[in-house]
Amino acid sequence: MAVRSLSVWERDQPRRPPGTRHQRAPRRFGTVGAAVGGAVLVTLCATSCGSAPSAGVPTPTTATTGTAGTSTSNTGPPMATTTTDPGLLPQTSVEPPVDASLRTTLAPLWSAIVSGSIATGLPVFFPQSSYLQMKSGTLSNPAADYTDRLIAFYGLDIAAYHQMLVAGATTTLIAINATASDAAWIPAGSCENRIGYWHLPGVRLVYEVGGTVRSFAVASLISWRGIWYVVHLGPNPRPENIGTVDQPAAGPGTPGPAGGC
Repeated sequence: MAVRSLSVWERDQPRRPPGTRHQRAPRRFGTVGAAVGGAVLVTLCATSCGSAPSAGVPTPTTATTGTAGTSTSNTGPPMATTTTDPGLLPQTSVEPPVDASLRTTLAPLWSAIVSGSIATGLPVFFPQSSYLQMKSGTLSNPAADYTDRLIAFYGLDIAAYHQMLVAGATTTLIAINATASDAAWIPAGSCENRIGYWHLPGVRLVYEVGGTVRSFAVASLISWRGIWYVVHLGPNPRPENIGTVDQPAAGPGTPGPAGGC
């Protein structure tokens, strides 16, 4: 597959046909503040979603220019830390909460978007060891798929989301919106996974910049042992193998839609 160069591709929030929008009011969580700036150029070579990449695929790279200062406050409880790799432990059917704790869970993701740093966002990304448990026997090389597809897209998407923020302007995360009833248990054997998990689509990060409210979506959160992790920041699948902002919108937008895996 040819290497692609780009700045940002945006997938606008689609209009839903009448009668298909979820009627339950989304929940709103959290407040975080940050100042951002800088420009981004991203380059990718990756495979299509759902299949392991072929040998010899170049590693995607992200180049940034300029600087991004950050100032973050979080009124939620401190994040729990552990020295045990969660992927070394068995999966459970415990459903993670869809409540105010999401602001703490996704705090590293917002910081990563503000700074443009994938390293900052790795603590909230689905663990590789867990992915290997889920995909062993269903993909020929799940470790390569994790690195060359999931992590590669995550880095490119963080750069694309970072570029959506206005350079030099103060940007404040004012809410995280999600619909609890959109969370669904995905049973073992579905979507090329040998282990079941909870899935929450379309969580929206709502932010204010220059007095204007805007938002974009986190395409997919999935669970491991009762904790939410990002597995797809941008849409999956996507029309091109490039960094993609999922459902950017003026205003808070609408969480979801439900479905997917």
